Amino acid sequence: MLGEDHSLANEFPQYMSSIVRLVASDTSFAKDTEQYNALDTEIRKLELQGAPISDEDMHQKKHDRAVLKDSLYQRLVDASES
Repeated sequence: MLGEDHSLANEFPQYMSSIVRLVASDTSFAKDTEQYNALDTEIRKLELQGAPISDEDMHQKKHDRAVLKDSLYQRLVDASES
């Protein structure tokens, strides 16, 4: 679906307390979260504007978002287990 919100808070509401805690205490997690949310916002804007970039560039942005999402999710799971 075009323009869908994939922000970290929207994707993993069950981990909100962990997200807030890690953003405050882990600079690497905070940086990656900021990058992920910025990339998601950029993708949504591009989709709503009819994606005025090449398909390859859009695919790369979505790939980069997915890689970050996987990494952030694993860190959330690990933090929740400890």
